[in-house]
Amino acid sequence: MTSDLSSARDDVLSTRRSAAEFMRGSVAACGTPAALNAFISTSFESAQAVAASIDTTSAAGAPVPPLAGLAVSIKDLFDVAGQVSAAGSLVLARAPAAATDAPAVARLRRAGAAFIARTNMSEFAFSGVGINPHHGTPANAATKARDTSPRIPGGSTSGGAVSVACGAAWAALGSDTGGSIRIPAALQGLVGFKNTARLTPTAGAIPLSTSLDTVSAITLSVRDAVLLHEILADRKVVLNGTPLRLLRLAVPRGFLLDALDTTVAAAFERSLSSLRQAGARVDEIDLAALGEVSALMAGGGFAPVESWAWHRKLISRDEARYDPRVAMRIRRGERMGAAEYIELQQARARWIEGMRAAMRHYDAMLSPTVPIVAPAIAPLLDDDDAFFATNSLLLRNPSTVNLLDGCAISLPCQRSDEFPVGLMVWSTALQDDTVLNAALAIESALNSHPR
Repeated sequence: MTSDLSSARDDVLSTRRSAAEFMRGSVAACGTPAALNAFISTSFESAQAVAASIDTTSAAGAPVPPLAGLAVSIKDLFDVAGQVSAAGSLVLARAPAAATDAPAVARLRRAGAAFIARTNMSEFAFSGVGINPHHGTPANAATKARDTSPRIPGGSTSGGAVSVACGAAWAALGSDTGGSIRIPAALQGLVGFKNTARLTPTAGAIPLSTSLDTVSAITLSVRDAVLLHEILADRKVVLNGTPLRLLRLAVPRGFLLDALDTTVAAAFERSLSSLRQAGARVDEIDLAALGEVSALMAGGGFAPVESWAWHRKLISRDEARYDPRVAMRIRRGERMGAAEYIELQQARARWIEGMRAAMRHYDAMLSPTVPIVAPAIAPLLDDDDAFFATNSLLLRNPSTVNLLDGCAISLPCQRSDEFPVGLMVWSTALQDDTVLNAALAIESALNSHPR
């Protein structure tokens, strides 16, 4: 059975299966009920042409690029030459088509990706829930078989996660400003890696927060996350095979463990137990600086003020076409003056230094990616209080890493009879290789031990 992109690529390289055959499966998955509302648009013909060209290349004995003509989805945030980048909105739906690919898209194209679809998303990436009132909300593909009530996909890379979870794409290009890769990955049983922001170019993507935006991908495995990161960041990850017993891991008490639902709490504790049984040393520590996050974000943080700078002219003339919840959050940025913004930047820099000092003895921290499993969509559609409470809870843990300018990966850690739960492995800036090496060892241990 082909389990992830890396194994599918191996099948293409060995000619056990063709890229065209894999593409037929991806196109078929796009038409299933599980994929409903996941896509803004599809590009089957061009994707099939890429797959066919890869098969021709392979048959000729020429080198095959890393992604081997396999299906990759693109969040509606990124420029693809000849396509409109609307970020899940109506207000930009008739904007001019992009003249060139965003750098991240261009790197994927050069690596042999076959772009199968533009994926639905929270409008302008401003929500961790994944609801979109304009294009419909894609239901959580990982929970459909077990629950008749459609559950949220997680956002903002909602359609991207669904595209991978339903088998339409092997990987999904997305963005992560406060958890928009890791939240939907956690809620749908996938792997979501948020690299250090500066490592991947954000040009050609509609911004949410220029201080926090990160370009990264949702995948089916950690080794796929490594592959996609190497392509998107145009760098080689140093894999040193560090065994689990030599890793220094820690669980920060308090803030990130508050308000866990019973499924998440049980899955997290089982995961820690499995890691310890596999030889890992996992310390529980006090990370006092985490207590400062709420105060830092009290004025709304970076996203409202930086998005207001981008949207202020557009929203002043066309606010009625925005998702009202998104417009309200953007308008919060109106209230922050230049002095407060500069003070926030300075306070963040001081906080990062304090966190770096406190974490210096450890390779990575372990936390639940989000504190709850995916709730039902219906109660959140018309109840603003419930929506914003859920959104805040979903963003709490992953957004802490964005504020840190750090890197993190979410790994599935639930039992087969449970709704998906994510285990977040995280560290400070430019510790990406350490986090990925740790994630490979942790993934192996979790797969080897009963959960």
